[in-house]
Amino acid sequence: MIIILNGYPGVGKLAIGEELIFQISGRLLDIHSVYNVAFALAEFKSPEFIEAVEKIESVAHDLILKLPPEIPVVLTTVLAGTSDWGDAEWKRIVRLGEERGPLLVVHIHCGLEENIRRIEAAGRAAKRKKPRPRQSPRRHRRAQSAAARCYGFVREGGGD
Repeated sequence: MIIILNGYPGVGKLAIGEELIFQISGRLLDIHSVYNVAFALAEFKSPEFIEAVEKIESVAHDLILKLPPEIPVVLTTVLAGTSDWGDAEWKRIVRLGEERGPLLVVHIHCGLEENIRRIEAAGRAAKRKKPRPRQSPRRHRRAQSAAARCYGFVREGGGD
C-alpha cells in the first residue's frame, strides 16, 4: 500500500505522515528528503534541479518496490499535478501505485491562519523549508483546482 499525502507547503503533511507511519508500522518518504539534495546543489526549478529531483525520486521508487508488500509506504508531495513538472511527478506516482498498489491519495488542506502560523514556525527553516507566508492565500486557491485536476472532483463550498 502506498499513501500519498498531497498538499501545499505548511499544511502538516510531514507531521501527519510521521504519526501515520507510527500507527501503521510503515515507511515515510517526505518530499524534502528528495528535494534537499537538489536545493543544496542547483538553482530551484532549473533544469539541473528538476533532473536531480527526478533521479533521486527514481532511486527512492526503486527502493520502495523492493520493500516487502506488507510494509506500507507514506509519501508526501507538494500539489502534484498542478503544473507541467507536477504533472510528470503525478504520473510517476501513479506508475508506482500501479506497480505496488493499492494507491491511496489524501489531499491535505488547512485554514489560512493555521497555514501561516505553521509556515512561520521557527523549526521550519532547520528542515530547509522556506517560510513564505505571503504565498499562502494563492496556495489555498490552487489546492481546490489541484484536487479537481488530480482526482476528478471539486468539493462544493471550498471550506477548510
